Order: sequence, then structure tokens, then C-alpha cells
Amino acid sequence: MPEMPNCPKCNSEYTYEDRGLFVCPECGHEWSADAAASSEEGLVVKDANGNLLSDGDTVTVIKDLKVKGSSSSIKMGTKVKNIRLVEGDHNIDCKIDGFGAMKLKSEFVKKA
Repeated sequence: MPEMPNCPKCNSEYTYEDRGLFVCPECGHEWSADAAASSEEGLVVKDANGNLLSDGDTVTVIKDLKVKGSSSSIKMGTKVKNIRLVEGDHNIDCKIDGFGAMKLKSEFVKKA
């Protein structure tokens, strides 16, 4: 049985094929096999030092980052585990202890 690609929208591993389309049962997203092939070439995200990042990596924040809507900030040296790469102006989705879900720019992190 061929391996199914993860959902490009929610990254679920429980996708299945239906009439030539891949379907995600968790978020309901549907996409074609052509779109899956082009997404495997994928998103190229590099850290502040030029190292390639991938989903699941651990990174370290390289400078203090102010958090919008909060008086606190993310301190330099904070480790962020299990990142997820996304497209957009902020290309890292993650959870930071004490802050919760955050979006970071790759230029402010380095691979640990």
C-alpha cells in the first residue's frame, strides 16, 4: 500500500484517497495528487545561521521578542521544541511554555 502524504492544512497523518483526491478526515481538506507532489518539494525555511529547518526540530530564540498584547516577552535562549513550518509572514508555529501557541519568524531562531 503506498504511503499517503500528511494533510498540508493540519498536518494530519490519517489521510486517505477518494476518486483521485486526497482527503483529511480531521479537517476535511481535499487536494489533488499533483498538489501533493509539488508540496513534497516543500517549503524551505532557514534559521538565522542559514541552517535548514524541518517540522519537529528544536530551536532556540536568539533575541528577546516582545509579545503583542502582553507586557511580557520571550527571553533570549528560550528553547522551543517540536516546531511546525507554515507559509506566511511568520513561518514557524509552536507552543512555548508559559506563553502557549505562538507564531515566530525563522530569522529570530537558531537550530539547537
